[in-house]
Amino acid sequence: MSTSPAMLRTLSLAGAALLIVIAGGCSSLLGGGGDRERATIYAPDPRVQPDPAWPRAEWQLSLSPPTAARMIDSFRIAVRPTPSELQVYRGASWAKTPTDMLQDAVLRTLEDSGRMNAVARQGAGITADYKLVLDLRRFEADYAGNALPAATIEVNAKLIHNIDQTVVESRTFLVAQPASSTEVAQVVEAFGAALQSVGGEMTGWILEVGNRHEATHQRRPAATR
Repeated sequence: MSTSPAMLRTLSLAGAALLIVIAGGCSSLLGGGGDRERATIYAPDPRVQPDPAWPRAEWQLSLSPPTAARMIDSFRIAVRPTPSELQVYRGASWAKTPTDMLQDAVLRTLEDSGRMNAVARQGAGITADYKLVLDLRRFEADYAGNALPAATIEVNAKLIHNIDQTVVESRTFLVAQPASSTEVAQVVEAFGAALQSVGGEMTGWILEVGNRHEATHQRRPAATR
Protein backbone atom coordinates (compact mmCIF):
# COMPACT_ATOMS: atom_id res chain seq x y z
CA MET A 1 0.00 0.00 0.00
CA SER A 2 1.42 3.41 -0.96
CA THR A 3 1.91 6.23 1.58
CA SER A 4 0.81 9.72 0.61
CA PRO A 5 2.99 12.81 1.20
CA ALA A 6 0.43 14.05 3.74
CA MET A 7 0.69 10.82 5.71
CA LEU A 8 4.50 11.00 5.64
CA ARG A 9 4.35 14.48 7.09
CA THR A 10 1.97 13.23 9.81
CA LEU A 11 4.29 10.33 10.67
CA SER A 12 7.29 12.69 10.79
CA LEU A 13 5.48 15.00 13.21
CA ALA A 14 4.45 12.04 15.34
CA GLY A 15 8.08 10.84 15.45
CA ALA A 16 9.27 14.28 16.46
CA ALA A 17 6.67 14.39 19.23
CA LEU A 18 7.83 10.99 20.47
CA LEU A 19 11.45 12.19 20.58
CA ILE A 20 10.40 15.24 22.60
CA VAL A 21 8.52 13.05 25.10
CA ILE A 22 11.52 10.71 25.46
CA ALA A 23 13.93 13.61 25.91
CA GLY A 24 11.60 15.14 28.47
CA GLY A 25 11.46 11.84 30.35
CA CYS A 26 15.26 11.63 30.51
CA SER A 27 15.39 15.22 31.72
CA SER A 28 12.87 14.37 34.43
CA LEU A 29 14.98 11.44 35.62
CA LEU A 30 18.18 13.54 35.70
CA GLY A 31 16.64 16.71 37.08
CA GLY A 32 14.46 15.32 39.86
CA GLY A 33 11.02 15.88 38.34
CA GLY A 34 11.84 19.03 36.40
CA ASP A 35 11.17 21.33 39.37
CA ARG A 36 13.66 24.11 39.97
CA GLU A 37 15.73 23.34 43.02
CA ARG A 38 15.90 26.04 45.65
CA ALA A 39 19.46 26.96 46.58
CA THR A 40 20.49 27.94 50.09
CA ILE A 41 22.98 30.81 50.12
CA TYR A 42 25.56 30.71 52.90
CA ALA A 43 27.48 33.73 54.22
CA PRO A 44 30.07 32.92 56.92
CA ASP A 45 30.79 35.87 59.21
CA PRO A 46 34.10 35.12 60.97
CA ARG A 47 35.17 37.36 63.85
CA VAL A 48 38.67 37.11 65.34
CA GLN A 49 39.53 38.30 68.84
CA PRO A 50 42.84 40.23 68.88
CA ASP A 51 45.75 38.36 70.40
CA PRO A 52 47.39 40.39 73.22
CA ALA A 53 50.76 39.17 71.92
CA TRP A 54 50.33 40.89 68.56
CA PRO A 55 52.72 43.87 68.25
CA ARG A 56 51.67 47.35 67.20
CA ALA A 57 52.77 48.55 63.75
CA GLU A 58 53.59 52.15 62.87
CA TRP A 59 53.44 51.45 59.11
CA GLN A 60 50.52 51.17 56.69
CA LEU A 61 49.29 48.25 54.60
CA SER A 62 47.21 47.72 51.44
CA LEU A 63 45.61 44.43 50.40
CA SER A 64 45.77 43.43 46.74
CA PRO A 65 42.80 41.43 45.35
CA PRO A 66 43.55 37.73 46.01
CA THR A 67 44.06 35.43 43.04
CA ALA A 68 42.76 31.87 42.57
CA ALA A 69 41.99 29.34 39.88
CA ARG A 70 38.51 29.66 38.37
CA MET A 71 37.31 26.34 39.84
CA ILE A 72 38.38 27.44 43.32
CA ASP A 73 36.96 30.96 43.16
CA SER A 74 33.36 29.88 42.52
CA PHE A 75 30.04 30.55 44.23
CA ARG A 76 29.49 26.77 44.34
CA ILE A 77 30.66 25.05 47.53
CA ALA A 78 33.36 22.57 46.54
CA VAL A 79 33.73 19.15 48.16
CA ARG A 80 36.45 16.55 47.56
CA PRO A 81 35.06 13.04 48.37
CA THR A 82 38.24 11.34 47.11
CA PRO A 83 41.73 12.76 46.44
CA SER A 84 41.20 12.79 42.67
CA GLU A 85 37.55 13.91 42.60
CA LEU A 86 36.11 17.40 43.06
CA GLN A 87 32.35 17.98 43.27
CA VAL A 88 29.99 20.69 44.52
CA TYR A 89 27.16 20.54 47.05
CA ARG A 90 23.77 20.46 45.37
CA GLY A 91 21.35 23.24 46.25
CA ALA A 92 23.94 25.34 48.12
CA SER A 93 26.12 28.32 47.21
CA TRP A 94 28.26 31.03 48.74
CA ALA A 95 27.04 34.63 49.04
CA LYS A 96 30.58 35.77 48.11
CA THR A 97 33.41 34.14 46.22
CA PRO A 98 36.13 32.47 48.32
CA THR A 99 38.68 35.18 47.42
CA ASP A 100 36.30 37.88 48.62
CA MET A 101 35.60 35.96 51.85
CA LEU A 102 39.32 35.51 52.45
CA GLN A 103 40.17 39.18 51.88
CA ASP A 104 37.24 40.31 54.03
CA ALA A 105 38.36 38.05 56.89
CA VAL A 106 41.97 39.28 56.82
CA LEU A 107 41.03 42.95 56.40
CA ARG A 108 38.47 42.85 59.21
CA THR A 109 40.91 41.11 61.56
CA LEU A 110 43.62 43.69 60.89
CA GLU A 111 41.19 46.59 61.27
CA ASP A 112 39.58 45.26 64.45
CA SER A 113 42.96 44.44 66.01
CA GLY A 114 43.74 48.13 66.52
CA ARG A 115 47.40 47.37 65.89
CA MET A 116 47.87 49.34 62.65
CA ASN A 117 47.74 53.02 61.74
CA ALA A 118 45.97 52.25 58.49
CA VAL A 119 45.01 49.18 56.45
CA ALA A 120 42.78 49.14 53.38
CA ARG A 121 42.10 47.44 50.10
CA GLN A 122 44.35 48.38 47.19
CA GLY A 123 43.06 51.53 45.48
CA ALA A 124 41.48 52.95 48.63
CA GLY A 125 43.90 55.91 48.52
CA ILE A 126 46.07 55.31 51.57
CA THR A 127 49.84 55.75 51.37
CA ALA A 128 50.87 52.17 52.03
CA ASP A 129 54.37 51.14 53.09
CA TYR A 130 53.62 47.47 52.38
CA LYS A 131 51.12 45.43 50.42
CA LEU A 132 49.78 41.95 50.99
CA VAL A 133 49.45 39.61 47.99
CA LEU A 134 47.37 36.44 48.45
CA ASP A 135 47.08 33.37 46.22
CA LEU A 136 44.22 31.08 47.27
CA ARG A 137 45.11 27.47 46.43
CA ARG A 138 42.36 25.48 48.13
CA PHE A 139 38.91 26.28 49.51
CA GLU A 140 37.02 23.00 49.74
CA ALA A 141 35.44 20.43 52.04
CA ASP A 142 37.94 17.56 51.92
CA TYR A 143 37.10 14.08 53.23
CA ALA A 144 40.76 12.95 52.99
CA GLY A 145 39.74 9.37 53.73
CA ASN A 146 37.74 10.31 56.84
CA ALA A 147 34.06 9.85 57.68
CA LEU A 148 33.56 13.62 58.02
CA PRO A 149 34.89 16.37 55.75
CA ALA A 150 37.18 19.18 56.87
CA ALA A 151 36.86 22.77 55.66
CA THR A 152 40.25 23.16 54.00
CA ILE A 153 41.79 26.52 53.16
CA GLU A 154 45.27 26.84 51.71
CA VAL A 155 46.66 30.27 50.81
CA ASN A 156 50.09 31.66 50.05
CA ALA A 157 50.76 35.13 51.40
CA LYS A 158 53.51 37.54 50.35
CA LEU A 159 54.31 40.76 52.20
CA ILE A 160 55.85 43.20 49.71
CA HIS A 161 57.75 46.40 50.53
CA ASN A 162 56.23 49.12 48.36
CA ILE A 163 59.40 51.23 48.20
CA ASP A 164 61.46 48.73 46.21
CA GLN A 165 58.81 46.07 45.45
CA THR A 166 60.85 43.36 47.19
CA VAL A 167 59.20 40.38 48.85
CA VAL A 168 59.86 40.77 52.57
CA GLU A 169 58.64 37.27 53.36
CA SER A 170 56.37 34.57 51.95
CA ARG A 171 54.39 31.94 53.85
CA THR A 172 51.75 29.33 53.00
CA PHE A 173 48.90 28.94 55.48
CA LEU A 174 46.95 25.66 55.59
CA VAL A 175 43.94 25.08 57.83
CA ALA A 176 41.73 21.96 57.87
CA GLN A 177 38.80 22.46 60.25
CA PRO A 178 36.75 19.24 60.73
CA ALA A 179 32.98 19.57 60.32
CA SER A 180 30.69 18.16 63.02
CA SER A 181 28.62 16.27 60.43
CA THR A 182 28.24 15.79 56.69
CA GLU A 183 25.34 18.27 56.53
CA VAL A 184 26.09 21.37 54.45
CA ALA A 185 25.19 23.76 57.30
CA GLN A 186 27.79 22.14 59.56
CA VAL A 187 30.37 22.16 56.76
CA VAL A 188 29.76 25.90 56.30
CA GLU A 189 30.17 26.40 60.04
CA ALA A 190 33.56 24.69 59.76
CA PHE A 191 34.52 27.09 56.95
CA GLY A 192 33.70 30.01 59.24
CA ALA A 193 36.04 28.60 61.88
CA ALA A 194 38.74 27.97 59.24
CA LEU A 195 38.50 31.58 58.05
CA GLN A 196 38.86 32.75 61.65
CA SER A 197 41.98 30.64 62.07
CA VAL A 198 43.55 31.87 58.82
CA GLY A 199 42.69 35.50 59.63
CA GLY A 200 44.25 35.26 63.09
CA GLU A 201 47.41 33.43 62.00
CA MET A 202 47.98 35.75 59.07
CA THR A 203 47.45 38.91 61.11
CA GLY A 204 50.07 37.92 63.68
CA TRP A 205 52.49 36.99 60.91
CA ILE A 206 51.98 40.26 59.00
CA LEU A 207 52.56 42.42 62.08
CA GLU A 208 55.68 40.53 63.17
CA VAL A 209 57.27 40.32 59.70
CA GLY A 210 56.53 43.96 58.87
CA ASN A 211 57.93 45.21 62.18
CA ARG A 212 61.06 43.10 61.77
CA HIS A 213 61.64 44.54 58.30
CA GLU A 214 61.04 48.09 59.55
CA ALA A 215 63.62 47.62 62.29
CA THR A 216 66.34 46.63 59.82
CA HIS A 217 65.61 49.08 56.97
CA GLN A 218 65.73 52.85 56.94
CA ARG A 219 62.30 54.40 56.53
CA ARG A 220 61.66 56.43 53.37
CA PRO A 221 58.43 58.07 52.14
CA ALA A 222 56.21 55.39 50.58
CA ALA A 223 54.60 55.72 47.18
CA THR A 224 50.80 55.76 47.00
CA ARG A 225 49.39 52.40 45.88
